[in-house]
Amino acid sequence: MTLPRTRDGAVPLPFTGFTAATFRWFAGLERDNSRDYFQRTRDIYDTDVRGALEALLTALLRSFSGEVRMFRQNRDVRFSPDKRPYKTTCYGLIVNRPGRVAGLYAQLSRRGVYFGTGYYQMTADQLERFREAVADPRHGPGLQRLCATAVRRGLELSGRTLATVPRGFDRDHPRRRLLAMKELLLGRSLSPRDAVDRSRVLAVARSTWRGADPVLVWLDRNVGKTTLPQDLRWGRRPGTSRRARNGSERA
Repeated sequence: MTLPRTRDGAVPLPFTGFTAATFRWFAGLERDNSRDYFQRTRDIYDTDVRGALEALLTALLRSFSGEVRMFRQNRDVRFSPDKRPYKTTCYGLIVNRPGRVAGLYAQLSRRGVYFGTGYYQMTADQLERFREAVADPRHGPGLQRLCATAVRRGLELSGRTLATVPRGFDRDHPRRRLLAMKELLLGRSLSPRDAVDRSRVLAVARSTWRGADPVLVWLDRNVGKTTLPQDLRWGRRPGTSRRARNGSERA
């Protein structure tokens, strides 16, 4: 297996675990979200924060095929009311997984580490297929059972939802909670105290993603990838600017 490389062409270091410095760095960033703080603590960020998270995801490629994708720490503040220059989380994904649509997500913050997966921000065509399958008595009960099993095994079911079921569906539908979902995510968190244990971090990541896989199989079979052009994926009308839709509800 060829390991992914960083932007400077180096292979990430082996994952040796997170440290107390990892979570102190986030606490400091929340107190002082400035370029000065980030530059003064850049060595901690490069090794104990982003570097450690990238090393973790790279180590997990031995169990889950794909590619590691890390996200930048600085924020795009052009259209946001929040002008803080840096995100208070650091996250990455294992993407381009053979036979799977969803990526495998890992996030660090002051509160610890979170592992998750699922269908995030479903597009208009994905939502249509998802709702039809959930309402269908041949397919919907299966997803309900799979989600219930995952929750019993310690995973958290989450995702943005509508206030009620979508238009056109019975408000008292037996699967109304699933019908109201605009994204379906499963995950598990570790506190900073537990996240400094390398073996435990690796074990929780693997058990979380494997525990969610039956739900991913259902989603891939019944929903799958979007086929819409970028401009129409969330119901955007031709000629409507992205900025004009900033903050609007996605059906």
